[in-house]
Amino acid sequence: MMILIVSGALIAVGLVLLVLGNQMILEGINQGNGKISQSQSLTISAEIDMQETTRGVFAVQIIDFKDNTLTARILDPSDIEIILQIINEEKSEKEFNIVKTGMYKLIIKSEGNEEIQVFGAIGPLPDANKKLLGLISGYILVIGMVGMMGFGINGIRNRKRSI
Repeated sequence: MMILIVSGALIAVGLVLLVLGNQMILEGINQGNGKISQSQSLTISAEIDMQETTRGVFAVQIIDFKDNTLTARILDPSDIEIILQIINEEKSEKEFNIVKTGMYKLIIKSEGNEEIQVFGAIGPLPDANKKLLGLISGYILVIGMVGMMGFGINGIRNRKRSI
């Protein structure tokens, strides 16, 4: 019975840490979605402070991927293009250097005529401690689940022996 209680507690702690870790990782990252085409683009902006980080990150996900070719551009606070990335897969993520404090923009465009639903995000790269919290919470959840499974298997074995 003690295994069940400890496993349940580990799962609860793991879930709480997972939620907190995800909130910390996504802090400062702006997200957006919409339909894009040749005539319509999606722009997402994020304020990034060079004093806090020297690296930024952006991600693009194509919702209904069909060999579409998209471009993702990152503009610095002076509207100078610092990255031009061709997106030809369902998910793409890339880091970039922060050259000065200000508003950075992710602009996603399509080369095709059909409308495409996309999701994009841009912001400061989360530090290693925030990523580590997410990793630890995953391990705690797995340990709790293994304990629950062990308790269940042990219960089944004991029931078979008593029959």
